[in-house]
Amino acid sequence: MDDWEAFRAAHKGAEPTTLRIRAGRVSEGELLTALSRRGFDLAPIPSVEGFHRVENAPYSVAQTPEHWLGLFHVQQAVMGLPTLALTPRSGERILDLCAAPGGKTAHMAELMSDRGPLVAVDPQEKRLRALLSNLYRLAHPNVLVIAGDGRTLPDTARFDRILVDAPCSAEGNYRRRRGRMVSRKRGFVDHITSLQEALLRRAVHLARPGGVIVYSTCTYAPEENEAVVDRVLRDEPVESEEIPLEAPHASGIMEWNGTRFHRDVSRAWRVYPHHLDSGGLFMLRLRKLGPSTPDDGSGWSPVPAAFPGEDRQAATKRIEVALSGLRSRLGLPDKLLTELGWMARKENIWAHTAERWPVESWAEASTGGANGGAGERRGREGWRVVTLGLRALRRGPGKWETPTNHFLGRWGKHLAPERQVALHRSELRTLLEGTALPAEGRPAGPVALLWEGRVIGRGIVGRTGLTHQIARAYADRLRAILDHEQGDEHHGDEPA
Repeated sequence: MDDWEAFRAAHKGAEPTTLRIRAGRVSEGELLTALSRRGFDLAPIPSVEGFHRVENAPYSVAQTPEHWLGLFHVQQAVMGLPTLALTPRSGERILDLCAAPGGKTAHMAELMSDRGPLVAVDPQEKRLRALLSNLYRLAHPNVLVIAGDGRTLPDTARFDRILVDAPCSAEGNYRRRRGRMVSRKRGFVDHITSLQEALLRRAVHLARPGGVIVYSTCTYAPEENEAVVDRVLRDEPVESEEIPLEAPHASGIMEWNGTRFHRDVSRAWRVYPHHLDSGGLFMLRLRKLGPSTPDDGSGWSPVPAAFPGEDRQAATKRIEVALSGLRSRLGLPDKLLTELGWMARKENIWAHTAERWPVESWAEASTGGANGGAGERRGREGWRVVTLGLRALRRGPGKWETPTNHFLGRWGKHLAPERQVALHRSELRTLLEGTALPAEGRPAGPVALLWEGRVIGRGIVGRTGLTHQIARAYADRLRAILDHEQGDEHHGDEPA
């Protein structure tokens, strides 16, 4: 390494906090202005589009209303590079083979403008909960979350682009972990490199001819990086290509412990902490070779109105009635309702923008027939659908379907004016403390609660007045955020 001293010096300092602006929900200027009013100074990171470094902070930027609202995501700057290198586009079929905790998944959805199927796969239930939390907070409606081992996904559907952000020894996170690293004993190295190689080979198999694959890790070890891609390059139908980004980096190592690597490894990037004042990263972009035949979309089908195992006719009728209620009671425009896809699942109706999914062909491949239940695991090599899009409506005790907080957070500003309630800071605090507000002149039923011009969740107008229906955990966190700004009453004191 030519700049060894810079590498060493970078590891002695604390890693700065960086964030990615949630494009599509807030403009850069709007977010920077809002955070500046709260005392935060941010600076853009030119090499990583959409990312900013927190230069000065009165408290954690994650304790701001803007974070609670999903207007940005706290993420290492270096971790934006694999997603940018993949270059996902709107309408493409994208696979995140190792998705949790979801920062890169959400970044891909954002670059897709939330249009087209993005399949996010991870085998660990605990990590999937973190993935879902991030997707819901950031309000991405085009993600199909699958619980399963990416190495055993059915091969009935092909993808345009695949990210393999593989499990690794995470040496690049030395600064974040304050020197606490995974022990790289021989058994661990054998296990992790075998897993990495299997995941990458599976990605090659699942990509269409001409499709793009990005392999990345957050470690420095050549055994987990160059050695893995070297073996795949030698006997799989792929070739490497230049990464279409401009950022400081080193090239891939071409020889290690007496082994000379494939010439294509030279196009790999090694990003060290001193390059971006962030963590460490290895990545290589691959293109699958093969005949350039028209893609007939086999293995992909329109998302049905009913979750697998539920009655499609009943689901279709239920959705029709629900959408009619959204129009007549809440004033949602036809254009919005027809642009979204809808799926009924038990007591909920989900809204999505995936348009197509591979689930039905996967279910047929897994069972040997077309009637398999796609929501059930099948032993060690099983998979199951966790969610698709955002939970939009929930069947209440009456005949009406009630919009959820996630749905209103994304689309609540399209409600009729009488179904939107702008709150002062003091009024919001009163609601969160469990006290109803007067609601004279407002129609009974659900409303969108707004603070500082943003929908924060669902309220309900009833006999006792206006109350909030934000889940307790979310409401408690919002109260804690307000406490951070106590005494700063010029922030949001007037309704937007």
